[in-house]
Amino acid sequence: MIRLILLLAAPCVMANGCPPIVSRAQWGAKSPKCTKRLPTPVPNVVIHHTAGAFCNSRSKCNTQVRNIQNFHMNSRGWCDIGYNFLIGEDGAVYEGRGWKTHGSHALTYNPISIGISFIGSFDGRAPNTAALNAAKRLIACGVSKNFIRKAYTLKGHRNVMKTGCPGNRLYKIIQGWPRFKA
Repeated sequence: MIRLILLLAAPCVMANGCPPIVSRAQWGAKSPKCTKRLPTPVPNVVIHHTAGAFCNSRSKCNTQVRNIQNFHMNSRGWCDIGYNFLIGEDGAVYEGRGWKTHGSHALTYNPISIGISFIGSFDGRAPNTAALNAAKRLIACGVSKNFIRKAYTLKGHRNVMKTGCPGNRLYKIIQGWPRFKA
C-alpha cells in the first residue's frame, strides 16, 4: 500500500529504462513562440553547461530552468529555451524543447543534434554523480526510443562552436564517455 501511494505521488516516472523527466508543465514553462520539428533520429548529442548557478533540489532547479528560459526568450530573443533537455544536480532531467523540437543551442548543429545542458558552471568543479548518471541514462533512452541514432557522436559545445562550454571539468569527463569525438 505504501509503495502504491509513493508511485501515485511521484511527479515524474521512469519508463523503459529512461530517467525521470520533469515536464515543461511541471517546471512552469512559458509557451514557446515557435516550434520547428527536429528530424529524428539525430546523429549527434551536444553537451553544454548553463554557466550560471547550480541547483540540487526540485524547487531550485524549477526556478533555474524558468530563469534560463526567461533569459533565452527575453535577452537573446529566442522563441523558447534553447536546450532540448537540462540536467540538475538533483538527478532529474528537465524537458526543454524535448526530443522532437529543433533546439537553439549550437548554431549549425541545431538541426542535427539533441542539446543537453547541465545546470551550473563546470569550469572549476564537476557535476555530481546523480547529474552525470541522469545524462547518461537520457542519452541511452534517446537511443532506445530512436530519437538519437545508435551510432551517434557525442560532442562538447566547444567542439562545434568557439566557446568554453561545457566548462573544463565537465568537458574532461565527457571525453571519457562512449561515442565522444572532438
